[in-house]
Amino acid sequence: MTVIFESDCNRLRVFSALTGHEGDGAAQEVEAGLATSPRTLPSKYFYDATGSKLFEEICELPEYYQTRTEHAMLEQFGPEIMAGFAAGDLIELGSGANLKIRALLDAVDKNQRRLIRYVPVDISETALIEAAEHLLELYPNLTIMGLVTDFHHPLDRLDHSRKKLFLFMGSTIGNLHPDQATEFLSSVTALMDEEDRFLLGLDTIKDRAVLESAYNDAAGVTAAFNKNILSVVNSAMGADFDQDAFEHLAFFNRQEARVEMHLAARHDLEITVGDLGLRFTMNEGETIRTEICRKFDRISAEVMVRSAGLHIAEWYTDAEETFALALLEKRSETG
Repeated sequence: MTVIFESDCNRLRVFSALTGHEGDGAAQEVEAGLATSPRTLPSKYFYDATGSKLFEEICELPEYYQTRTEHAMLEQFGPEIMAGFAAGDLIELGSGANLKIRALLDAVDKNQRRLIRYVPVDISETALIEAAEHLLELYPNLTIMGLVTDFHHPLDRLDHSRKKLFLFMGSTIGNLHPDQATEFLSSVTALMDEEDRFLLGLDTIKDRAVLESAYNDAAGVTAAFNKNILSVVNSAMGADFDQDAFEHLAFFNRQEARVEMHLAARHDLEITVGDLGLRFTMNEGETIRTEICRKFDRISAEVMVRSAGLHIAEWYTDAEETFALALLEKRSETG
């Protein structure tokens, strides 16, 4: 990894593990997804500047319960989660705007906080640095080591002499297929020492109407967010998708315990992805799946994490069991 940013106060250093070849794999992923049935696009293409702004709006919508519920739970259970955690590293995978980390930092006193090092890990260099600098304004004694990387690169800057608490919030794990989730969780397990822990945010299985309302808001923000993926692919891959030719579609697939987001063709279409030399047709009503959002109960969560060598040490939920925080530890060799 190379240093790409260092603050004047020496409390913020940012390293990058990106090689410049990440776009090659992304192009292959897009090409393979558009050739499958049903067609798919990688959900990471939601997040250009417009997509990130739209997602921030989604998090404030009355129908979208996940963000506010998880944040309230972090405030409620933060002191218990952080109890005994001193002189360690708080490692947030997919840190984004760093909003939720504040609840955990606020759960410890100032003397304990100055011994903590915050390690945000994010693919966006600009977003990581901006969020980290704002965090330093709020917590003057905090030390931050940012890592610009995706989850396929090893986090080889981690200090194994320090206790570690890994964080993966927002039920982002639900965007991964089961084999992908196992691979990702196993990669984190490999970084954990015996006393380390892993806090995982999980959206729970609940009434279909509540779930589908969260992805079909009355203001149409989620629809705009979903369609924006087409603009991102247009820019990145020289494609000619027309947002107006597609309709937002989101529904709960009970058999798979997941919400699916699709874009459905309003009429027959012919689409070109110039950079890939790809041309294909879509029939009216045919869809491109843009995201899956898996939902969990404690049993299915335990099955998932055990496949990666982890177990649930603590299971926190809100009063209505709308959302869950699973505090994970490594399984013993005999466990």
